[in-house]
Amino acid sequence: MKFFSTIFLVCLIAVAQADEPENYELLLVQDDDAETVSVFRKGGETALITQNAEANFRPYIHPIIAPNGKAALTQFSPGHHKHQTGIYWAFTRVNGRDYFHHPEATHWKRISVGLLKEQGSDVSWKTVYHLLDEDGSPVMEESQTWTVSHAAGHYMMDLEWSGKALVNLTVEKYNYGGLFLRMPFEKGADAEARNGQGQKNEATEGQSSAWVNVGMEVPGGERWGNITVFDHPDNPGYPNLWRVDRQFGFGPASARGGSWTLDQGGSRSYRHRLLVYTGTPDQDLIDQTRGEWMNGKSVVKE
Repeated sequence: MKFFSTIFLVCLIAVAQADEPENYELLLVQDDDAETVSVFRKGGETALITQNAEANFRPYIHPIIAPNGKAALTQFSPGHHKHQTGIYWAFTRVNGRDYFHHPEATHWKRISVGLLKEQGSDVSWKTVYHLLDEDGSPVMEESQTWTVSHAAGHYMMDLEWSGKALVNLTVEKYNYGGLFLRMPFEKGADAEARNGQGQKNEATEGQSSAWVNVGMEVPGGERWGNITVFDHPDNPGYPNLWRVDRQFGFGPASARGGSWTLDQGGSRSYRHRLLVYTGTPDQDLIDQTRGEWMNGKSVVKE
């Protein structure tokens, strides 16, 4: 009887472990010549996520390779929006100057890029840039701290963004600006945007929501790719209004609800989580990820 009880207990443990997400050890590699920071699965040869941190160009993330390794889920400078560079942060009007449509050296200067945690179940890095005025003088210092974790079937990318005013600043009201994502949409491909209010596609444009998920067919992929962006209750204007354009570029637009100002020396911060996965939009995974993030937990269990 004791023998069968032991077998039963072992079976229960095996089933419980099978339900646990498989977690991956990650490794960060910084390439000073290429001006990149790349996330690898330990022992892997292909970068999963690449941070581009050029000295005189707006920082951006591209490519993100789908968790199944089949295709890139981001796009750099498509013909319909040449200024859009994978995943990036930029405002359209800062003291009247447009940083969203201008990623070049006249507007951006790298101050530093560094690794915070180089390997483990999660990895993190930080970039610091100056936004430049017409005469080349800095008007804002922005920092981005990214933390990435990877479980079977999905990545999570947590962003802490902070902007410090080096002069008195006004970020003017505009329909887009802030965190923005460009996925590789092609005309005629199946795609869908959905938000936390139950709205879809065109109905998500300009709406207030705690999150937006965009999924689509991706070139070279066997399945849909999805990226969900979550707003956080601590963010100013939560839940923020969102931009979702006709080619499914999207992001929370913090200035859409109205202009805001910073006195010299003042700062403003935002937190966002990105969920990256393949397949049809997964509402259960979205709800689980958001719920655990709101409670300060990681979906990837230690």
